[in-house]
Amino acid sequence: MSDDPQNWAPRDHTDAAATPDDGSGAPGAKGKKGRKKRPRRTGWRRLVPTWRMVLGTVLGIALLLVGGFIAGYQLVDIPAANASATAQSNVYLYQDGSVIARDGEINREKVQLSQVPLTVQHAVLAAEDRDFYSERAVDVKAMVRAAWNTLTGKGKQGGSTITQQYVKNYYLGQEQTVVRKAKEFFIAVKLNREESKDQIFEGYLNTSYFGRNAYGIQAAAQAYYGKNVEDLSTGEGAYLASLLNAPSAYDVVVHPENKAAALGRWNYVLDGMVKEQWLGTAERAATKFPVPGKAKPATGLSGQRGYLVQAVEDYLTGNGIIDETTLATGGYRITTTLEKKKQKALVKAVDTQVMSRTSDDREADRNVRVGGASIAPGTGEVVAMYGGIDYTKQYVNNATRRDYQVGSTFKPFVFTSAVANDSTTRDGRRITPNTIYDGTNKRTVQGPGGSTGYAPANEDDVSYGPVTVRTATDKSINAVYAQMAQDVGPGKVKDTAVALGIPADTPDLTASPSIALGPATASVLDMTEAYATLANHGRHGAYTLVEKVSKDGADVALPGRKTKQTVTREAADTTTSILRSVVDGGTGTAAQAAGRPAAGKTGTAEEDKAAWFAGYTPDLATVIAVMGQDPDTGVQKPLYGALGLPRVNGGGAPAQTWAAYTAAALRSSDVQDFDLELEDGADESAPPTTEEPGSSAPAEPSDTPSGPPPSSPSSTAPTTPGPTEGATDTGGQTDGGTDTGGTDGGTTGGTDGGADTGGGNGGNGGAADGGTDTAGGDGGGDGGFTEGARGPRPRDR
Repeated sequence: MSDDPQNWAPRDHTDAAATPDDGSGAPGAKGKKGRKKRPRRTGWRRLVPTWRMVLGTVLGIALLLVGGFIAGYQLVDIPAANASATAQSNVYLYQDGSVIARDGEINREKVQLSQVPLTVQHAVLAAEDRDFYSERAVDVKAMVRAAWNTLTGKGKQGGSTITQQYVKNYYLGQEQTVVRKAKEFFIAVKLNREESKDQIFEGYLNTSYFGRNAYGIQAAAQAYYGKNVEDLSTGEGAYLASLLNAPSAYDVVVHPENKAAALGRWNYVLDGMVKEQWLGTAERAATKFPVPGKAKPATGLSGQRGYLVQAVEDYLTGNGIIDETTLATGGYRITTTLEKKKQKALVKAVDTQVMSRTSDDREADRNVRVGGASIAPGTGEVVAMYGGIDYTKQYVNNATRRDYQVGSTFKPFVFTSAVANDSTTRDGRRITPNTIYDGTNKRTVQGPGGSTGYAPANEDDVSYGPVTVRTATDKSINAVYAQMAQDVGPGKVKDTAVALGIPADTPDLTASPSIALGPATASVLDMTEAYATLANHGRHGAYTLVEKVSKDGADVALPGRKTKQTVTREAADTTTSILRSVVDGGTGTAAQAAGRPAAGKTGTAEEDKAAWFAGYTPDLATVIAVMGQDPDTGVQKPLYGALGLPRVNGGGAPAQTWAAYTAAALRSSDVQDFDLELEDGADESAPPTTEEPGSSAPAEPSDTPSGPPPSSPSSTAPTTPGPTEGATDTGGQTDGGTDTGGTDGGTTGGTDGGADTGGGNGGNGGAADGGTDTAGGDGGGDGGFTEGARGPRPRDR
């Protein structure tokens, strides 16, 4: 080894110690992989995320979003519609399309998109979502923008597409929550894949709220402009579209102070339509702001509305058109046969002739009820109906109830049956208007085997002796019609009544001689149908109350009305001829005030619990009944003292109401005369058929009743429920089967064939075969009122 100094480089102990051995044995290695270790970040650089961190975060969020979307899409199903979105009212309309009533709290009526004018559709799109048909279900950019504007204090902003709004209205609700918004998002995406744009848009139009309690475009059209959506103009459609943004604020009638804002929104909609080339500039310039109509309270069921709705529902369900459960789901648009003008005329007539005559000071007046119905004979259409003073106060419909006796209004059916069946009296004489019967009071009805044991009383126990059928009809003589029913055959009489329109299951429609006096409790509407058949020359078709029914724009099938000649024309027309006599000079003279050729019949229930007038002109059949019922207990009550009269009879308030209504209802129609084809021997000028030996009536008038005395067994009360008129001498039967004395006059005295000293018939005639008529009519005509032998007792007029 040399002694010279050696040049050795100094060893860096720090580097050697800091650099671990990588196993290669090479000095100065840079790490396990030979890479230089990254220096530690110091200072502010430690706060800045690295690109790896950013990328990882972005990827993580993306994975979460994708996963969340997939999970949400899978987990959130399209739910069933919410109850409020599907709830609809049934809408009831007059024949002219004006609204009678809605029967639900939700004012909504669905329509098809095709029913909405294209300009109205474009107005809604211009107002709410102009790119609806080209965009996706959800507009993310708009949602973000709306969220940002809301967060930055620019107010709540709408970022929802029409699809999202429809989802909110139809499937979810109006609550503002993150969960609801998330559900809305996923349902909208799914819905957009399962339904067409047109389907979604139609749903949106039918579920959106427009103010004034109007849900859907059809309800809005009615609420603001009183018309159907099909009839909306461009300007009206633009105004309704404007309301979607702020329904209450933009109602310029309810809030006139907001008209400037409403006009601004309306112009925005129209300008948007021009921009989208949905509206020409010339039409835009010509469009004027359509001021909506006054806001009206929600149409309820008060007044007559409830009765009409109830009757229509009964008609629909009773005829198997719509079952009750289905009808209750709502959404039906029901156009009735009711005519608005005639309906108003009927209500006015009842108010004027009956209700205005009641007084709070009279106990009997609190029991007064009125029912009325009117049918066009040629079509069977119910054109008007009166159910009561107010549906919310008197729930039962007096026009359709079947619990009051019809009284002598049933007698014409007996005569119709006699003519239709070529019936004869017991001694073989054909029954015509001129056939003579014995009108003796309490005369026992004779059957093939002799006495039937049924001896009905005439009103006030008046005996008439021999009278023609025409006179017996004018005076409503019970003794004659009970015998006629027996001569025809009670079963045949019942069959004829059913053929005319009286339901076969009518209570107390019993095939016995007493059927003639009207113990049956047919409804006012039933009786109107039967009298309409007489007016239609014996051709019957069930009444119809509905002209059209639709739901969601689709029509519901209605049964065709079938008519049939159920009784011969001669039978119906000959009945009309004797009923004309009732109006011309019998108990129904008050009906002359209609100013039309008319036929009709008065009637009274037992104990004066109801008074009727059933009548018709050639083009309108109407029945009016005044009924007595305790408002607290519901028990039927006599009408003694009601309307300030000793007795309410068919020739009084009912006939007067009939006349007032008929005159108003037909005011714009030409006067029509009856075209009658009568049976042989029915001519009024023909000589009366004389009694033959062995007949059931005496040949000459007699002061002595021809039947057994009242105390004899043969004159006992009938086994069938008693007659509705003249069954007793207690004043319970207004019509009395006779309307004795001067037909309309006071009580008669004396005997058959006596002198006529009273005004009878309101001054129009005396007491034919009626004994000494000492009282005139009850103020209905020329004759005065003189108290007679039995006191002043008004007759059924």
